Parts: sequence; structure tokens; C-alpha cells
Amino acid sequence: MPYVPHTPGETAEMLATLGVSTIEDLFADIPPELRPKSFDLPQGLSEMEVLRRMQALAAKNRTDLVHFLGGGFYDHHIPKAVDALSGRGEFYTAYTPYQPESSQGTLQAVFEYQTAVCRLLDMECANASVYDGGSAIFEAMMMAVRQTKRTRLVVSEGLSPIHRIMLSSYTSNLRLELVTVPQKDGVTDLAGLTEAVDDKTAAVVVQNPNFFGSVADFTALFAHAREKKALSVVSVYPVMQSVLKTPGAMGADVAVAEGQSLGMPLSFGGPYLGIMASSKKMVRQMPGRIVGRTEDHQGRTGYVLTLQAREQHIRRAKATSNICSNQALCALRAIMHLCLLGPEGLVRTAELSMERAHYAVERLTALPGVTRLNDAPFGNEFAVRLPISAYEAVDKLTERGYVPGFPLGRYYKGMDDALLVACTEKHSFEQIGIMAEMLGGLL
Repeated sequence: MPYVPHTPGETAEMLATLGVSTIEDLFADIPPELRPKSFDLPQGLSEMEVLRRMQALAAKNRTDLVHFLGGGFYDHHIPKAVDALSGRGEFYTAYTPYQPESSQGTLQAVFEYQTAVCRLLDMECANASVYDGGSAIFEAMMMAVRQTKRTRLVVSEGLSPIHRIMLSSYTSNLRLELVTVPQKDGVTDLAGLTEAVDDKTAAVVVQNPNFFGSVADFTALFAHAREKKALSVVSVYPVMQSVLKTPGAMGADVAVAEGQSLGMPLSFGGPYLGIMASSKKMVRQMPGRIVGRTEDHQGRTGYVLTLQAREQHIRRAKATSNICSNQALCALRAIMHLCLLGPEGLVRTAELSMERAHYAVERLTALPGVTRLNDAPFGNEFAVRLPISAYEAVDKLTERGYVPGFPLGRYYKGMDDALLVACTEKHSFEQIGIMAEMLGGLL
């Protein structure tokens, strides 16, 4: 029997109160062509039958693939302690910490997370995270628009195409001008970006390493932006940030990142973690909230929501975005992951990933007709051109249990033969060798 909480008498009483005769009358304003064609649903299943059905569907997923996919989302090892600790009820079921007296554990964890983010990115302030790396870039752009009162934004095509699509969607109904500066064979065009930044520009937005894995130093570009009174936004890869020049050292005004690589598994697209840090002059433009450490009247350490724009509650027309779901759980996993690895462990993770990637380059470019897309420096990710379609290579090798990378032709014209390959510390030299031999056999 279905669970229907209302008796026929109660339903009739509610309909009479509303002034209609039947439930169908409630939908009279919806044109017939927009209504559901049918509510002829299949019969319900028992718990045992549902379980059997779900297991059959789950069994269709391949979980044994060795993959070299990256593009902003990476399969790093996550210590088991991260799952064990973040799964505790007091963390897992916590909500937004509006009452500091009953939320000290969550608030302290967020404070520690903010501290780690500032140290990793060499920035002055960090917030309690936004939803993901893409929305973090959008929020950084809007910070620049509010700060400069300008509406022109210069974006590198080396920025993740997924994130650029998000930016187009988020700004489609805003009076903003997005100027995209093309990449050159996977390398960020520093000269083109410099030329594009003028005295009407709110911000220049770049990524390091960029979507193709190429590493650049944006110090001169950011200095030029300052001369034009524009702001600088850089999106980074947190693991690689442990060995690369920091956003702070480059002079960035806002640094953002997709934090998935810090303790979040690749789980069918989420949840993700938007890392955001800025210079102190930008702190009041930051969305969400910032946790601070203070003392009570007895001198005891306490943690509170230090900055939370009152416009969220009063002058809403001037409000920043209110990041209100408990993103703190993802931030908590990130700080646990960072603490368990420590500074040396994070650097070692980056170095091992880079070591594997450079070995993969040697093996792949030794194959006939395979060349690097460019000769730019790279970390743990790089692009190669194949003498065949990259889609064909991915399809054929995936059938044999190995995904060799991501076909760049999906987002970039003229790159149907280009393959983006990423390595992490989880890849063995043997796996890289097998993938290279499989590709060599296909070629």
C-alpha cells in the first residue's frame, strides 16, 4: 500500500478551502501541451527487488580501468584517516555554524583550513570555501568588478574550458564583457594577455598550470595589470602549488583553486571544493564567510564568524554571494588531508606525480609520429599529438582497460589528434609502460 498521509475527507476539505473541486483543477493554468503525458508509472518493487536492480545497474560501471585523465580533476591517494575522521557524526551532520558557542569544533576546523590555504597560496586571507573551482573563478571576477567598478574581463583560453563555459553561463544576463585571449599550441599567450589588459579592464584571469598542463610565471602580467588599476585572478592546482611559484609571489590579488585533489575522491562529479584566497584589501569583497580566532571575557580562545557581510541580511541589492550549505565538510577533508601529508608529504606527492609524467612523456614521444604539443615546462600533465585521432586512441585502449588521456578536440578546434595525459603518484612505471606499448601497438 502506498503511504498517503491524507484521508479522502481531509483532501476534500482542503480542496474546498482552496475553492476547487478536484486536484486536477489545481493545474488548470498549465497549458495541456506542457503537462505530463502520463502518470502511468510501473508497479513498485520490494526492497529486495530494488536492491537487486540497483546492483545490476552498478555492475555496468567499469571500476577496473587504469586512467590517465586530468583536466582539473585528479586521482590522488587519500589517506584512510580522512574518511574515518570526516565521517564522524559531529562533523558529517553539522550545518552552518551560526551559533559559535555550539560550533567550536567546526569553526576551529575552518580556521585551520583558512590558515593552510593562505600558507599554501602565499595569500593574506582565505574564506570558508565556495562550491567548486569554477564558481570560485566567477566569484573572484565579481570581486574585481565590485572593487574596480569596471565591467571588462580578460580571460585566457588556457583557463579550463569547463570553467569558461561556467563563466559564460553565470554572466549571460550580466552586463559584463568577457574578452578571451587565445592560447598558442597549449601555451598561455602572455603577450596577448598583456596587450588586452587596458585601463577599462576589471581583471585578468589565468590558470597555472593551464588546462594543457603548461606552467607559466605571471609576475610581469600581474604587474602590468596593477599599472592599469586592474586586478589579477589566478586559478591553481593545489598539489602542484607546493612546488610552483605561488600566487602571492606573483602578485595576484585573488587566487582560487579546485580543491578536489586535497582529499576528495573522484565520485561521479562531486562534491567539489572551491578554494579562494585574496589580498587583505579585497577581503570585504569575498563571498561567504570568514572564521576568525578571538578570546572571550575570561581570556579563553574561541572561534567565530568574523566577517559576514551585513548586506546578506539587510541591503540585499549590494550583497555578495551567500555560500550557505555546509561546504565546511569538504574544507574539513582538505585540512585533514593536508595535515596528514604535511608540507613534505605534499611536496613529495607533487614530485612523484611530476616524475611519472616526465617518464610518460619519454615513453610516448619515443613512439613513431607522437610529438609534444609544445615545449613549455609542465608539472604532472602534458599534451601530445598523435598520428591518429585521439578519440580513436581513447576508444581502442579503453576497451582494453586503459584510458590514455583526454581528447582535446572536444573543446579546442584543430586538436582532434591531441591527447591530454595526466599522471599522479598512484601511477606505476609499469602502468605507464603498458599504456605506451598499447598505444604503440595501435599506431
